Amino acid sequence: MLFKDVAGCRELKENLLQVAGRDRVPHAMLFTGRQGTGGLGLAVAFAGYLNCEDRQPADACGKCPSCRKYARLEHPDLHFVFPVARKNDGVKDPVSDDYIALWREKVLENHYMSLFMWLEAMGVENKQGFISRSESMQIVRKLSLKSFEARYKVMVIWMAEKMNQTAANKLLKILEEPPGGTLFMLIAGDTDQMLPTMLSRTQIFRVPGMDRDGLESILAERGIDDPARTDRLLKLSEGSYLRLQELLREGEEAAYYFSMFVRLMRLCFVPDFVGVNQWVEELAARGRERQKHFLGYALGLIRGNFIMNIEAGDMDLLAEDERDWSVKFSKFIHPGNIYSLCDEFSMASVHIEHNGYSRLVLFDLAIKTARLLKT
Repeated sequence: MLFKDVAGCRELKENLLQVAGRDRVPHAMLFTGRQGTGGLGLAVAFAGYLNCEDRQPADACGKCPSCRKYARLEHPDLHFVFPVARKNDGVKDPVSDDYIALWREKVLENHYMSLFMWLEAMGVENKQGFISRSESMQIVRKLSLKSFEARYKVMVIWMAEKMNQTAANKLLKILEEPPGGTLFMLIAGDTDQMLPTMLSRTQIFRVPGMDRDGLESILAERGIDDPARTDRLLKLSEGSYLRLQELLREGEEAAYYFSMFVRLMRLCFVPDFVGVNQWVEELAARGRERQKHFLGYALGLIRGNFIMNIEAGDMDLLAEDERDWSVKFSKFIHPGNIYSLCDEFSMASVHIEHNGYSRLVLFDLAIKTARLLKT
């Protein structure tokens, strides 16, 4: 994987190249940015560049033995850690190495992959992915060994915020004082979920959303040259390549989430709590990850309706079918309830993330939404 395989992020790439050129590479780096902006791809590309045997001015050569192994994600000094979940396969305490072949396959298919996409590939999309204490012990064991052939031994930890507190505490010492020639590259979307002591031991690199030129070039490759549609997709994607892919697919999942949101708002407005209970049962049956996806989607719709209400049209991020429905609904989302609604939907997602009883969380959310819509 090379820098050219990561869309956009021109300034950050230049910064990383300068760091490598000065030979002052931090031993622990944290790439943080919103989902779909390419943090994983940048980390692997930078690791490959550092170990390239024939570095070019702007990228690794892509031809030397090290680059060829990095292209397959099979370099012996490149290690990956990522969230996993228990399956019904007899493995009681799974670690990343149990799924490394599948991981390489999915990252090579799409290094902008989300956590939900990864859990779905594992077949555990209804469970919570995590990085456990056993994983930390594996990390310490691997890094205690000498490098096989590369200048740097690299440990890439994807979705580092999914590391539980015990696992994180076990890594603090080696993260602060790693063995010589060892680099940590952490990728995280939400650093608020990480231990402050872990954050303080890393140098943070902010991964920006893709710029307009990068997104336009992707759309041009897809044969999309209609200016109106291009502008719409650029707004809705908000700099995320992953979000852009979802919009281009126009999948059934988004249509389902929209129908569920409309149904919930109508039930809450009446209010009809018998209907709400049926709605809760339907969504609860779809598993925690999809529940979190729905709540995130609902937050976007709520904000979009508020923007429509205050007539900030240039900031409108609603799709066409969403906007048509929101013409009448948006007047109920106003300065008197927007903050409370956003807080309630965000907290519901947090509670489900932390294994709260989803039926109770969703029903409680509906009751509060019904009250706030009447505010």
